[in-house]
Amino acid sequence: MESTAKYWVGFSRAAGIGAVRLRLLLDHFGDIASAWRADEPALRAAGLGPHAVSGIVAARRSLDLEDEMERVTQRGFQVLTWEEPSYPAHLLEIASPPIVLYAWGSLDRSDRHAAAIVGTRRPTPYGQSVARDLATALAVHGVTVVSGLARGVDSLAHRAALDAGGRTIAVLGSGLDQVYPAEHRALAEEIAGQGSILTEYPLGTRPEAGNFPVRNRIVAGLAMALIVVEAGEASGALITAGFAADQGREVFAVPGSIYSRASRGANRLLLQGATPLVSPEDVLEALAVPAQAAIPEEAISLGTDLESRLTGLLSDDPLHADEMVARTHGTPAEVLAALAMLELQGRAVQVGGMHYVRARPPRRVAEAVG
Repeated sequence: MESTAKYWVGFSRAAGIGAVRLRLLLDHFGDIASAWRADEPALRAAGLGPHAVSGIVAARRSLDLEDEMERVTQRGFQVLTWEEPSYPAHLLEIASPPIVLYAWGSLDRSDRHAAAIVGTRRPTPYGQSVARDLATALAVHGVTVVSGLARGVDSLAHRAALDAGGRTIAVLGSGLDQVYPAEHRALAEEIAGQGSILTEYPLGTRPEAGNFPVRNRIVAGLAMALIVVEAGEASGALITAGFAADQGREVFAVPGSIYSRASRGANRLLLQGATPLVSPEDVLEALAVPAQAAIPEEAISLGTDLESRLTGLLSDDPLHADEMVARTHGTPAEVLAALAMLELQGRAVQVGGMHYVRARPPRRVAEAVG
């Protein structure tokens, strides 16, 4: 039986052809091979305009589809099309799913339970801790972590998911042979061994700036929920959040200091209606993933020395943040950031008026039932 993947590749490379026009052709001709082989009058009769017809004709003349497929398979990559069972089901739900996905690694049925973690390339220590701890908690509970392999929050989330033994998916704005940034090549290889690297761009496509906003719709589309950790006012993470909202995904934003430039975008999302994320359980609930047990202590980062000292001060008696500043000799900003991190980890609770107490450990399901 003839493989039809090459025809999907051909249409993905044809100027003027996107998801909407390809669906039109499939409805008219019945299958991808017949659509690819159709002559110009037949293409026009199917409802395509001159630009789209010219794009298909030019692609047929310039592309050697057998050679295109061989280049992909020789490198150990795959081509996923809408017809493939392994094509991510969530992506088929969005308005403009990629006609093909080039995949390095493997996709799994469990990847349907996925959350995307995105944010600034220059996270603060607070943002770094949040990204790691969120990704760790999600991975421990079997949620696939999706991100874009960029510096900062993206790579921290991928690394934490890998270290927790979970699955993670990275989406590139370039060809699979053009990993960007270059220093993340080793990380990409690890991800491919414990998840997948995906892109809609063919081999040889360089990481041009215009590719990344387009790529972000895939990051959002793969996930059931999107989490913005830290993001400046012009961050690409906000573009991803916009795609997620348009696609009907739940958008979470991690509250940050009003004095931090890195949190301005995330805080703005909260004003616009994003869900505040104060613990990993918020995401697990949105994904309908049962929190079968408390997150293992060894899976959560031990945090900074300041966090450790603050944890030692906390008890069942409320303690004011100013008192903790005096006792730890940290700055007010440092202490408040560390307390926010402890709240996110479920180790501290604010009881009002900037007073904090030690969080009670959550009961395991068996204890709650019994």
